[in-house]
Amino acid sequence: MSLRETYERQAARYDAERGQTLFECAWLDRALADVPAGGAVLDLGCGAGRPIGVFLAGQGFAVTGVDFSSAMLALFSQNVPGAQALLADMRALDLGRTFDAIIGWGSFFHLTEAEQRAALPRIAAHLAPGGRLLLTVGPEAGEAWGTVGGEPVYHASLSPEDYAEVLAEAGAPVEDFVPEDPACNGHSLLLARRPGGA
Repeated sequence: MSLRETYERQAARYDAERGQTLFECAWLDRALADVPAGGAVLDLGCGAGRPIGVFLAGQGFAVTGVDFSSAMLALFSQNVPGAQALLADMRALDLGRTFDAIIGWGSFFHLTEAEQRAALPRIAAHLAPGGRLLLTVGPEAGEAWGTVGGEPVYHASLSPEDYAEVLAEAGAPVEDFVPEDPACNGHSLLLARRPGGA
């Protein structure tokens, strides 16, 4: 049973049950702090688009949603009209363009540790100069299991030191890492930035 198949089956339930309080807002604001008006923002592993895609579009950004689940992308297109929706796998991301910010909330941590190491340089290569990358990760290296619609889903994380090393080599050094942030419902957050920009 693949992760993609799980999300295909559970897309509607996931959308219905996903919290809409936007507890993520403070971290999103940090990631978007230097994005110009109308700037390009990639919602990586966008899911159904609520609440984050809706928030991004509401801020006036040019939003692109990427997901490997066609059922999720269909919901994203309904929930975030006007945004571009692309069926793609973040493990082999190659969109041929860059973005002023990339948000991977609740998505990147589904990759194995080896897949994360391989994917991070690809993802970072899509950052424009000065662009930030925001990811939810784990508090430390390891694996865990969660659920989507009652079905098990895999999670993994590198250590903070490994993330720092991989992203530095990829040209987007880590700006901040907060494990199990109490102000963000206990999520562990990683914020990186490609140097440059205005």
